[in-house]
Formats: sequence, C-alpha cells, structure tokens
Amino acid sequence: MTEVRAVLVPDGLEGERVDTGVARLFGVSRTKAADLAAAGHIVLGGHPLGKSERLTAGTMLEVSLPSPPRPRVAVRAEPVPGMTVVHDDDDIIVIDKPVGVAAHPSVGWEGLDVVGGLAAAGYRISTSGAPERQGIVSRLDVGTSGLMVVAKSEHAYSRLKHAFRTRAVDKTYHALVQGLPDPVVGTVEAPIGRRPGHEFRFAVMRSGKPAVTHYEVTEAFRHASLLKIHLETGRTHQIRVHLAALKHPCCGDPLYGADPQLAATLRLDRQWLHAVGLGFEHPGTGTYVHFESPYPEDLQRALDIAATF
Repeated sequence: MTEVRAVLVPDGLEGERVDTGVARLFGVSRTKAADLAAAGHIVLGGHPLGKSERLTAGTMLEVSLPSPPRPRVAVRAEPVPGMTVVHDDDDIIVIDKPVGVAAHPSVGWEGLDVVGGLAAAGYRISTSGAPERQGIVSRLDVGTSGLMVVAKSEHAYSRLKHAFRTRAVDKTYHALVQGLPDPVVGTVEAPIGRRPGHEFRFAVMRSGKPAVTHYEVTEAFRHASLLKIHLETGRTHQIRVHLAALKHPCCGDPLYGADPQLAATLRLDRQWLHAVGLGFEHPGTGTYVHFESPYPEDLQRALDIAATF
C-alpha cells in the first residue's frame, strides 16, 4: 500500500537533485528516494521526475510513499442496534447497516462496527483477510447506511473479492444532492486520491486511482435532487467526491462542501446517501441474487421536507 503526499519545495532546496531533496523532505535515504524516482513515484505536474533532475522552489511535488504497516486492531463483539440481517445462508450474510457504524474496527475508531456486531449476534464469518476485516469484501462509510455483503466461507470470500475487483457486482445508491445536476443523466470518470494534508478527505486528483460513477436524476425539487447512482469502482468516498466535483454535494455532507443551512432545514446530521441495491452472482449457487433496502427514517424525513419547500 502507498500514500500520496504532496509538498511545496522550499527555497532552501532550490537547484537540489530530486533524490537529495526528497530524502531531506521526507526523511528517507537518498537510495530510497532514487528508487522512488526510478519507479515513477516522484511527480511534478503529472510528469515523473528522474533522480538527477533539479528541484525548483515553490513547485508542488507529489511523492508516493509506502504506507506504514497497519497496527492490529482487536475485534470487540458488541451488539449493533438497528443492524438487520437481510439474508443469511452457508456462504454469505447480507446486512442493512445503520448510520454511525463502521464496516470493521480500525485505529482511532471507538464506535460500533459490523464485524463486532455479527460476532455478538453469534455469526461465524470467513477468516480470510486481515484479522479485523474478516469476511468484509466491501465497505460503506460510517456516515452511509444500506446494504453490505459479508462472506461466511473462505470460498465465498475469494469469489466475492474477485467479483468486486472485476466490477461484476451491481451497486446502486440513492443520494439527495444540492441543486440540479446538468445533464440530468451522466457519468463522472475522474481519479480519486487522498487529499494532501487531510487524513480523512479525498479529492479528484491526477495521481489518484481510476473511479467511475454513473448517475441519473429521478426527482427534482426546488433546492435539491434525488439521484440514482451506479458505481463501477469502489474508491473511498467515491460518490461524495464525484458529486462535490460536479458542484452538487450530498445534502448534509459539510466535509465535501454541503450547505449547513440546507442540512438544518432538512434536519440532517449526516450525508444523504444510502446503498439501496446490491446484486451479484451467489458464490455458492452461481445464481444471480439481488437485495434492496428501504430508506432509514432520517433520510425519508429529509426527502419529505425537500419535497415541500
């Protein structure tokens, strides 16, 4: 795993070789900096730099550095109020995740999570993957509600991971966004990466990973629109980032530019985004299965308000 870090070249490194300057800026050896340059991981304006090229003060470098090893996080078996099991068999569990619940434990997260909730309810899931992510083949943001599938068998884990990786899973979301997108049916194809200097915020950026979002306006109100969204890829915060890039952020999502006054009017304290549909080839039977989730109470209330003002 790597993380992209951006830094402004200071005046003191004007004219320095790339490998020397990167070594000083990021605390790595000059040999490591040279290896990064050889691998195309030191970029200026979208163009990789060679190790012997010279730095110019005031320019912004993007450097892809290996992520530090993740510390192990213990799974806590704690019941998750409001989490319902939509489907359960020998291979998979499909759950409807409530808002405020993480997909799995992680460093710094002290709240409830799906893995711990399933453990508390007595479900045995696949042991594949990192210990804290057992059975998890895809994730939803803490602030996003809706459908998730969790693998119970090792065979199911392998098949589902492959299905998500090859974009063979139908993922449908509904989002209430500010304003009216133009065109009302469209596709956003723009790479997404971690925003420099922001651990939990992402953005459209040239050095990011490919991301494709299809959307269609299904209802238009005076101040907001309801969108049906299909994802080809599954980048972190993908829908939220792409909608913000269109200047139509999810209502109730201040991290990506939503209007707090509109959120207050809609009585929202989280982004209006719900995973309503999930379809895939069942890893055990090979037949196509599809699941749906109704809107939670807070999202339905906000939608009703949007339709009346």
